[in-house]
Amino acid sequence: MSVKDIFETMDYGHAPESTAEAEAWLAARDSRLEHFINGEWRAPATGEYFKTRSPARAVDLADVADGDAADVDAAVAAARAAQPAWAALDGFERARYLYAIARKVQKHSRLLAVLEALDNGKPIRETRDIDIPLVARHFYHHAGWAQLMDTEMAGYQAVGVVGQIIPWNFPLLMAAWKIAPALAMGNTVVLKPAEYTPLTAALLAELCRDVGLPPGVLNVVLGDHKAGQALVEHDDVDKIAFTGSTEVGRLLRRATAGTGKKLTLELGGKSPFIVYEDADLDSVVEGLVDAIWFNQGQVCCAGSRMLVQESVAPALLEKVRARMAKLVIGDSLDKSIDIGAVVDPVQHERISELVALGREEGAEVWQPELDMPAEGCFYPPTLLTGVEPAATLAQEEIFGPVLVSMSFRTPAEAVELANNSRYGLAASVWTENINLALDVAPKLKAGTVWVNCTNQFDAAAGFGGYRESGFGREGGKEGLYEYVRADWETALSNTPVYPVVEPADPVPPSQGGPMDIDRTAKLYIGGRQQRPDGGYSLPVHDAAGQFVAEIPAGNRKDIRNAVEAAAKSPGWSTTTAHNRAQVLYYIAENLAARGDEFTGLLARLSGHDADAARGELETCVRRVFHYAAMTDKYDGRVHATPARNVTLAMREPLGVLGVVAPEEAGLVGLVSTVMPALAMGNRVVLVPSLRYSPLATSLYQVLDTSDLPGGALNIVTGEREPLARELATHLGLEGLWYWGDAEGSAFVEKAAAESMKRTWVNHGRYHDWFDAEQGQGEEFLRHAVEIKNIWVPYGE
Repeated sequence: MSVKDIFETMDYGHAPESTAEAEAWLAARDSRLEHFINGEWRAPATGEYFKTRSPARAVDLADVADGDAADVDAAVAAARAAQPAWAALDGFERARYLYAIARKVQKHSRLLAVLEALDNGKPIRETRDIDIPLVARHFYHHAGWAQLMDTEMAGYQAVGVVGQIIPWNFPLLMAAWKIAPALAMGNTVVLKPAEYTPLTAALLAELCRDVGLPPGVLNVVLGDHKAGQALVEHDDVDKIAFTGSTEVGRLLRRATAGTGKKLTLELGGKSPFIVYEDADLDSVVEGLVDAIWFNQGQVCCAGSRMLVQESVAPALLEKVRARMAKLVIGDSLDKSIDIGAVVDPVQHERISELVALGREEGAEVWQPELDMPAEGCFYPPTLLTGVEPAATLAQEEIFGPVLVSMSFRTPAEAVELANNSRYGLAASVWTENINLALDVAPKLKAGTVWVNCTNQFDAAAGFGGYRESGFGREGGKEGLYEYVRADWETALSNTPVYPVVEPADPVPPSQGGPMDIDRTAKLYIGGRQQRPDGGYSLPVHDAAGQFVAEIPAGNRKDIRNAVEAAAKSPGWSTTTAHNRAQVLYYIAENLAARGDEFTGLLARLSGHDADAARGELETCVRRVFHYAAMTDKYDGRVHATPARNVTLAMREPLGVLGVVAPEEAGLVGLVSTVMPALAMGNRVVLVPSLRYSPLATSLYQVLDTSDLPGGALNIVTGEREPLARELATHLGLEGLWYWGDAEGSAFVEKAAAESMKRTWVNHGRYHDWFDAEQGQGEEFLRHAVEIKNIWVPYGE
């Protein structure tokens, strides 16, 4: 056979990778893996083990410790004991350890790659050329962040003990990009690998021990869901980082609600692969191979929804079928294959069931005639066409080598179809028109957008999702914030800091005498004053018990109207930062112009003297000025990824954001919580303090005369807690900030699990709103944005 024939047929001979070293490594441990706790190997407390198998070869690899709560207790205790000393190390010292781990990974790269391919079933080419180099890259990169923490992360400190639960699709890579930033920032770790794929986690622990990592800094507890659940529920764990399914992510959000644990969730996806008519179709086909058949499609960001412009759809589908027919499927240790084994028979059955459902729903299913291995857990590459946008396979994550295809006519329709998903992890855009690509990328609801490429990852660039694909970022500087707390958080008080004068009992209204013309306070929705749906009002009295006003008693319908008004007013989010800054400056100007009115009302409601009220108003005006100034300063960055890419990290508003302002904190609490959200382009639904509601209703005229677009800020007054619960359960919000009691904070976090809305709560603790750190600053801005990374390759 000639070279030309080989390229025509793609008929390569087998190129098996030796497993001798991996088998020797297992044999030296009697094919038994124990927990790694406090720097030593420990048998499970129950003495029970289960087997891990090679999905490609259908053979047992090792007996694995079946961890439970007792093992997790021991690991967490070791991590807690080690954490203070680890965090106290000079950044240079922590950097040396991470650098040593990176070097050790490189020295044992082939062994790691073979073990990963054996255990997971993915092709050895992928583990050797992609996974293991990225593992080393993460430790190298975060060694640098450990070195620079004191200067680049000034004002932040380690969270403490971090529990990390990783999936089976990228066992070692997921471990690295969780462990590396956690250790760099001074945390200690308890890692729970997936039950299907524990081998490389055990080897990584061994390598960390060999470089002298202090005992307890990294602990590995093996096992199934029992160990994971015990880790999530452990009272002495300060943060949970999880990668896995959205369904399990919801369980974790509910389980950690109200505990004060930080939480990062990297969940499922249904990523669009958008092909415009001017794209290079041959490049598109090869990109598609990487997008959906990489790792057998068992990738959370797999490009499993191909959206093709109608004019080129027939030609592209013909090319795709021809390429699929030449894909090679086989043993994961064969260097000539394209597709390896699905991880487990359970996953194979799920893929088969979903494809059968797609056929029942009217899709045309096409699979190439390939030589399938007689043994092992293999599924052929599959293409479904004629799929409706609402079909199950267009909406649900399959997590297998299955591609669904749909067509579109215009760029706007492509964006609409791409965003027609509850997920928002990643997207690919294929076009030779860079103007089109950069117009479309910001419109996609996805944490990562690849232009004319796909599945690009690097330690310097954050990765994470929008919507039900989870929250938080891993990688880049944005990923570091998931493993630290602001120093000022430790100074929050358990009692109100804002000077509170307890109001006197309400004084009965006087009989007879002159009567002022009534000023009827209303809700503020969509830029208009509106009466409450329920037709009820609530009396508000001042600190002396004198009647001040009746304010509208908002209800569920009013919250719904406010959210709809915000959703229908995207202009505030898409206008330039400069324009938003001008409006905020105008708000500050008009607020100052009506200073006497606001200080008089504030003094009356709070019971403070006139000087204190004037001081609070001055703080509010300064705070609005601060966020007006930051509107076009808190911008993105270009990440230094080691490829021919411009990797843009763009800060984008969450969208529609609910804000439940602190009850006790007068005008300064309202301004401090609303203005950073508006500055970053969010459309806000505000529930103000009940006691200080007349200040919020007086704010309407300031907004109306400051050019703030209708729907950008909507105000619903009434009983805070019932309204906060309506916001927490509303599926139309992308985020919710809540300042209230611990019970309310727990409810908000638990209710947010349904739609995975972003939350920021105070767990019943109180800010000093006059303090420059607790009352304003980067944390407020950071919680008001999502970070989208856009990868743009360059060069011929």
